[in-house]
Amino acid sequence: MRRLLRETTAYKGMRAEIHATLVVFPDEKYLRPLLRECAKAFFGAEDGSRLAKLLDEEHFSDCLFLPEEGGKLTAEMGARIVDESVLRPVEGNKKLFVLDNFHTVTPLVQNKLLKSLEEPPAGVYFLLGAANEHAVLPTVRSRVKQIAVPPFSENEIFGALSRMYPDAAGKKEAAAACGGVFSVAETLLKGGGEEFLRAEQFLSGEDTEAFCRSLSDRKDAKSFFAAVRLVLRDALLISRGGERYAARSSEGTKKIARLYPAGAAIRGLALVENAEREIGFNANFSQCALALSVGLKKERETWQKLQS
Repeated sequence: MRRLLRETTAYKGMRAEIHATLVVFPDEKYLRPLLRECAKAFFGAEDGSRLAKLLDEEHFSDCLFLPEEGGKLTAEMGARIVDESVLRPVEGNKKLFVLDNFHTVTPLVQNKLLKSLEEPPAGVYFLLGAANEHAVLPTVRSRVKQIAVPPFSENEIFGALSRMYPDAAGKKEAAAACGGVFSVAETLLKGGGEEFLRAEQFLSGEDTEAFCRSLSDRKDAKSFFAAVRLVLRDALLISRGGERYAARSSEGTKKIARLYPAGAAIRGLALVENAEREIGFNANFSQCALALSVGLKKERETWQKLQS
């Protein structure tokens, strides 16, 4: 994974000393590891060195990581950052504040940091990490250099999966479905491709109301909708005679191809993308899936009538 993170524009961009940088990286699971790699690039830490080890452990005196992993940046932490920023670095001539999960920081705390971000003391730098930019105040964004890390390519994801999970089945499907988000690809690998089987069940339209009620864990939403999107895309390819281009051509996907006319599959893909956007804005997973199933059924029935 480290190799993949070091190919990002964020890692390469940290070699330049910018007083405040906002890294927007959609993979929340790997956002903090990316920030650690960026911190090593900023300080010029060589692999295997004492400095690299300290930064990996988040114990380097001149680099403060906040909040603790899995925590949330509070007003008290914001005040600490302001106080700490006026203290001289301990080992070198620069100090870096790494602020993780900035998309969860309240407007009150963001506003508290505005002056420090705009006019930091000499030798003080800020690295902010967010899974999306929507929750970051415009006043903050105007004071930082923003680096939006684009999704990884399918080949990059497949290569990383092959290195980390050489014996796992379904790497091709996971890489094709994940939308360039590595943690989604990892989830899709679990259970031997179980998420794709659930997607096929969902798209079949059998007892969808009960199925959607069972979708309670919101953290599974990205991987589920990614699997639905891939199965529907591959079903469209199969129905149009392009099975050789499909990442997945299981019997379940072929059944979906027979069930969805091409027009319904095309419209369905747009509906899935809309569901993914809504999840990105904190929509309820179960309700979002139910609304999608209703839309898919309507499209399926409409296009079936047109073909009869």
